[in-house]
Amino acid sequence: MQIRTLGSSNLQVSALGLGCMGMSFSYGTAHDEQEMISLMHKAVDLGVTFFDTAEVYGPFTNEVLVGKALSPIRDKVVIATKFGFNLNADGSPGWQGLNSRPEHIKQVAEASLKRLNIDAIDLFYQHRVDPDVPIEETAGAVKDLIAEGKVKHFGLSEAGAQTIRRAHAVQPVAALQSEYSLWWRKPEEEIIPTLEELGIGLVPYSPLGKGFLTGAMSSSSEFASNDFRSQLPRFTPEALAANQAFVDLLKRIAADKQATPAQIALAWLLAQKPWIAPIPGTTKLSRLEENLGAVNVTLTEQDLREINAGLSTITPEGDRYPEHLNKLVGR
Repeated sequence: MQIRTLGSSNLQVSALGLGCMGMSFSYGTAHDEQEMISLMHKAVDLGVTFFDTAEVYGPFTNEVLVGKALSPIRDKVVIATKFGFNLNADGSPGWQGLNSRPEHIKQVAEASLKRLNIDAIDLFYQHRVDPDVPIEETAGAVKDLIAEGKVKHFGLSEAGAQTIRRAHAVQPVAALQSEYSLWWRKPEEEIIPTLEELGIGLVPYSPLGKGFLTGAMSSSSEFASNDFRSQLPRFTPEALAANQAFVDLLKRIAADKQATPAQIALAWLLAQKPWIAPIPGTTKLSRLEENLGAVNVTLTEQDLREINAGLSTITPEGDRYPEHLNKLVGR
């Protein structure tokens, strides 16, 4: 496994991390705890050092799961978690709004440390920008937590370029987490140049398009009501059919490289910048092994030109989020 440094921070992570959300949240019924712990341990055995969770995943259950799996091998891993929501008082999935007030951030940090069973959070992201709290106050709160030794690095998620600049001026931002993949390239317009200028790493989530870019779906794919994708415009039958062109492109390249579409999609991301570390999620060992095989796939300049030429002829169908969630990104 390759090791990458997130921007100009000293935070080093495996080139591919593991997004843990789907193990207990968002993609249907939660999976067996012991199976998921074993999967995380196998990931570590295969060289993965970078694991992603959040208090809202569950809520809370995903952090507890990650803590059970990784706190016994704390010295081998980097754990990222997130703050920024008022969660439902009854513990049900979802939230009652954004909250990045400094006192709330510090409460979340204390609670996350307990659930994760660790002494310090390696990377603490603001999950979504709170328009009611100046980003300078949010950054200042995390700066305090870093001074106290409870957090090691500050991150943002789905923030706009000006917000990133303002936060970075108060407390250096180690990484921005953002959706980024072959079928969501908007970060290339303004975000990636900003990150490069400031020396901030990029952690793409949903690098396989929430499973779509693996080639395992079709226009007839159905999603359970508790599967987040059932709410997403890009996963309607019409959008899935139209977006199949992305998978067809990946399959053509994969055949030449003796790889899979997922491996080509991840290798393409890894080839964009040396400070990009995607975090594909999975609950299956076979998919974990397949995804990690992407680090051994080398895309030449000719390959990248061919992929980009193909992408230039395809327009993604459907928004990535419904309107109420689209409002939370890019602020």
